[in-house]
Amino acid sequence: MERVLGIGGYFLRAADPTALNAWYRDCLGLDADEHGLWQQAPGPTVFATFESGTDYFGSRSQQAMLNFRVRDLDAMLAQLRAKGADVSEDVQSMDGVGSFGWVTDPEGNRIELWQPA
Repeated sequence: MERVLGIGGYFLRAADPTALNAWYRDCLGLDADEHGLWQQAPGPTVFATFESGTDYFGSRSQQAMLNFRVRDLDAMLAQLRAKGADVSEDVQSMDGVGSFGWVTDPEGNRIELWQPA
């Protein structure tokens, strides 16, 4: 059986794609090139499904949620707050899994930030 090798891309609709790209670059340090190519650090990727009625993604209209691995969750959340980003006050930890925080981008997409254990 053929298998997928990893995440090849994640695509978002945006009212202002240039501004949203700038937000991801300036607030999260996502340095993608002019074609959107980004070389990410090696590490685990989680693929999980949720019940359709979940509030975990924020808005019920959001069908998927992007999760970024981070080295230092507290430092990333502080950096985002300093830039005026919409950062959730909630931070959660799971034994053996890591810590999680959330930010909403300027287009209203909730993003999860994960510091692996």
